[in-house]
Amino acid sequence: MKVSIIVPTLNEELILENTLTQMQRLSPHELIISDGGSSDDTRNIAGKFSHQVITGCAGRAVQMNAGADEATGDVLLFLHADSRIEPEGYRKIIECMANPQWVGGAFTLRIESGRQSLKLIALLANIRAKYFGLAYGDQGFFVRKKIFRDLNGFSPLPICEDLDFYRRLKKKGGVILLKEEAHTSPRRWLREGIFFTTARNFLIAVLFGLGFPPRILTKWYLAIR
Repeated sequence: MKVSIIVPTLNEELILENTLTQMQRLSPHELIISDGGSSDDTRNIAGKFSHQVITGCAGRAVQMNAGADEATGDVLLFLHADSRIEPEGYRKIIECMANPQWVGGAFTLRIESGRQSLKLIALLANIRAKYFGLAYGDQGFFVRKKIFRDLNGFSPLPICEDLDFYRRLKKKGGVILLKEEAHTSPRRWLREGIFFTTARNFLIAVLFGLGFPPRILTKWYLAIR
């Protein structure tokens, strides 16, 4: 079972080397970086670790689709530039995908912070994912390549492409939420404010679910690096 890890990037020089060092230790079939036109040292850093660095238009959905187009693995694993998984989680993907029951899935979220407020936010996010089937991209999505192609990849949305994809993925077959964790940086919460970021993200998800135009919602979600 060959796993292709795909990481979308845009001006991630401050965190990327640490992230890719950890991903490299997983010994994936390939590690593909899909860059959206970084103006810092992101691509040079990526070139030290990645099997392939792609440069194209900015936009997480577009970048992940571009990376998937170049992938040769049986399973695609999409990880954000400030997220990582442990070797046990990586092995669990291979174990699960050997079972035809599953078409894909995501990990349990862990925010890398000792703050009780962020631990609570992660707990609520995991309850949301487990009981309401709403997983976000920072939980690390994995999917069979054939299924990804059948779904035509991520919809080219400026925001909420993860919610849209996970919702469509569940309609294709069994989707599993692993107990193994995807570790993600607390940088957005710490930079924008824990309460504001949480409330804003919740509101965006609700409005998206109600059909609010993503081009409007994206104005509320700034890039924090």
